[in-house]
Amino acid sequence: MTLTRRLWLLGALVPALATLGALVAAGMLFRYDLEASLDRALLAQAAVESVSLFDGPGQKVHLHMGVSPLVEQVRPFAPQGQLFGPDGRLVMHYPPLLEGESDTDSLIPGDPRGPPRLSTRVLPDGTRLREVVVNVRSPHGERYALRLSALMAQVDGSVRSYYRMAFSMAAVMGLLLLVLQTFLARRLARRLGAITRHLTLLREGDFSQKPTPDGSEDEIGQLREVLAEATDKLRGAREAQERLIADAAHELRTPLTLMRTRMDLVLRRERDAEELRASFREARGEVERLAVLASELLDLAAAGRGEWDRKKADLAEVVLQAVEGARAEAEERGLLIRLESPGREEAWFDPGGMRQALDNLLTNAIKFSPKGGEIRVRLWRAPGGLRISVADDGPGIPPGEREAVFAPFRRLRGEVPGAGLGLPIVREVARRHGGRVWVDPETARGAELVMELPGSLAA
Repeated sequence: MTLTRRLWLLGALVPALATLGALVAAGMLFRYDLEASLDRALLAQAAVESVSLFDGPGQKVHLHMGVSPLVEQVRPFAPQGQLFGPDGRLVMHYPPLLEGESDTDSLIPGDPRGPPRLSTRVLPDGTRLREVVVNVRSPHGERYALRLSALMAQVDGSVRSYYRMAFSMAAVMGLLLLVLQTFLARRLARRLGAITRHLTLLREGDFSQKPTPDGSEDEIGQLREVLAEATDKLRGAREAQERLIADAAHELRTPLTLMRTRMDLVLRRERDAEELRASFREARGEVERLAVLASELLDLAAAGRGEWDRKKADLAEVVLQAVEGARAEAEERGLLIRLESPGREEAWFDPGGMRQALDNLLTNAIKFSPKGGEIRVRLWRAPGGLRISVADDGPGIPPGEREAVFAPFRRLRGEVPGAGLGLPIVREVARRHGGRVWVDPETARGAELVMELPGSLAA
């Protein structure tokens, strides 16, 4: 079922039918209330007439309706009155019968102590009457029957007027709902169609366009904003992937080119054993360089996949192990590593991934620290979560490069060995933990890199 038909059904037809059903039920209650009001009016009139039938001169029987000063004003809607004598014959009629008219009705009076009887009578011409019969005893002990009858045409007319107006309003409301739902359906269809077209572009790998803005802040507008943000991230991920592939191809091509050049030189003429050994040593160095690059690329890919075993562990212990593991290389270079850490700091994290990130931070600090320098490692709990910083006394990182150093294959100094993948791995590890890593801009000397894990990971 299309969106337009669904909105027609649920937004117009169903509410219209529900409204129609409610109006019919209300009409039935309205008729019941009108008939109950008519019964109360008849009973009230019967009560007045029954106690005053014999209060005339000489206790002569009479109906007060016929002598009321308002008789002309109430004649259109006043009930008819009939009084039957002890023998059941008609004694008195209101309004008075016209000359030549006769009423052959008869009614035998019943027990005056009985309750009044209410009933509906249908005349041969289809006219409906609502009647009340009250039995009355005269001062002389005779029984009389008083019957008051009211036409139900007024009730029927009021109900018909109600239904006519109610159904007209329901039809108008249904038409308005149909028009409104048609407008909304077309608008929603346009907005969803734009999102569908954009998703089709994404499926085809086109991340260059953003979803069409619609200016609304409802759920569909929020979906559009989320989709636009996801598109930006996908575009950024693709650009980063393309840069990574291009940089990796460049990094791989350099040692391969050197290896091929040396092999070509060796193959041009006969070489003695020492020259061959020298060429093989040079080639081995390039192979080791390729192996390091391939290993770091695999580490970066593994960090991006996030296939880790997160568990509750002591982060301080992992930091200590990383520092102890780097001390040998640091001492070989004449460096001192100083650790500032609490005795225990439990958190939920992947110990292997965290150790890899810390090793990269320490390796980076050792590479750039001058001989006799100091590397400062600190673990502490900050308002945003747990933080680990590694600071060195090296040349530092220029302000314009503090974000670029986390890009793959980005090296500030070409003379320092490495593929430029250490800090990107650190950022990926932090990101997969829901944290972040940055270069502290307030460091007076050297460089200080800070990795933060969110407070939700703290035990």
